[in-house]
Amino acid sequence: MSTDTTKYFHDVIVDITTLVHYIDIQEKYMKITSRFTLAIQTLLVIACFSEKTKVTSTFLSNSTNSNPVIIRRILGQLKKAGLVEIKAGVGGSYIKKPLDEITLFDVFNAVNAADYEIFSFHDNPECNCPVGKNIHTILDSHLLQIQEVMNHQMKSTSLATLLEETKPYIK
Repeated sequence: MSTDTTKYFHDVIVDITTLVHYIDIQEKYMKITSRFTLAIQTLLVIACFSEKTKVTSTFLSNSTNSNPVIIRRILGQLKKAGLVEIKAGVGGSYIKKPLDEITLFDVFNAVNAADYEIFSFHDNPECNCPVGKNIHTILDSHLLQIQEVMNHQMKSTSLATLLEETKPYIK
């Protein structure tokens, strides 16, 4: 085998090793933030308990085992999206719309940036590697389809559905 061929295979192996390491890092960090699931839990807690008690940020913080500052930030985002009403002081939080009109997609958009992409690429794919220089061509349409399916599923799941699934667990 020539020196050039050996160097090429060495470079490819290094690139593959780097790619595997990069994927490991991305799997660790490329997740939908916990704000989304925490916002859903917050809304469900409000829906379950607001008729019986004032659902304050302290109540929500205790119920979700989260920092009250994070809960207040999420409540602010949900309020800005028109999903909740917050009474000043210890007045509590209330859901503004019927639960069957609030979807997971609404909640997702309330707590994530409008241009949030589920999948992202690192900034500098290796242009000398045939995979690296074509990775967008290879993956973009597939990732877009996955995101569209996820968005469709979120749009078809309402908080009313989740509340019905929650009721058997409430004593």
